[in-house]
Amino acid sequence: MDANQCESWPGKYEGPEGFGKTSAHVFSLCIGDASGTIGGVGISPRQFESMQTRVRQNRRTARPVLDPALNLSASAQRHQILLGIDPSLRGTGYGIIRLEKPSPRLLVQGTISCPAGWERSRCLVRITQTVREVVRMHQPTVCVVEGLFFAQNLQTALLMGEARGASLVAAAEAGLEIYELAPRKVKQAIVGYGAAQKLAVAKMVRRMLGLTFVPDPDAADALALTLAFAQECGRVSLVPLKRI
Repeated sequence: MDANQCESWPGKYEGPEGFGKTSAHVFSLCIGDASGTIGGVGISPRQFESMQTRVRQNRRTARPVLDPALNLSASAQRHQILLGIDPSLRGTGYGIIRLEKPSPRLLVQGTISCPAGWERSRCLVRITQTVREVVRMHQPTVCVVEGLFFAQNLQTALLMGEARGASLVAAAEAGLEIYELAPRKVKQAIVGYGAAQKLAVAKMVRRMLGLTFVPDPDAADALALTLAFAQECGRVSLVPLKRI
């Protein structure tokens, strides 16, 4: 058959019930030009009905993004009591929440204050002992700590690292899963602005937890870590949370 020609041949079509008897039907196939373009393809009504049946059977239905069947995050379903730690040598903030509906509930919050006259080693012992006691009393299953940030002062970075290590020791020895979140990511999740001030974070934490008071800045940062972690676990993300 040459290009731009159609070939037809007789066939039979048995109409559906209620539409009469078998009738003649002509099948046609048209071939296009030399470029390969097809001008037209003829199919029988029975073939068309068969195609419609296959399409109906294989039709997929949409599911909500947060459908539990998607198993978005095991942590979101496994962890109900969350511990947040904002490490600092002289003022380590901590906070524990329980995930409930319609909103999370505060269990405990506070700041581990160490006087300026204390030796660094004494401060580190105080941080470890306090975090250990808080974990023992409230039994959290996950700990969220503030991630490292760029510090121009090397001495400041060393002090922050020591306080961070002292708090993580107490969480790790209790068997908690430990994750870290970057400070800007936490502020973005809670306030909507990655460079928000501490007071803005504290006010949003009070609103999200339904508190009658504004937590201290360090404790508010720790609670913000837990709330941001809960948000991250409740949505689809191509980047997994950083576990340490």
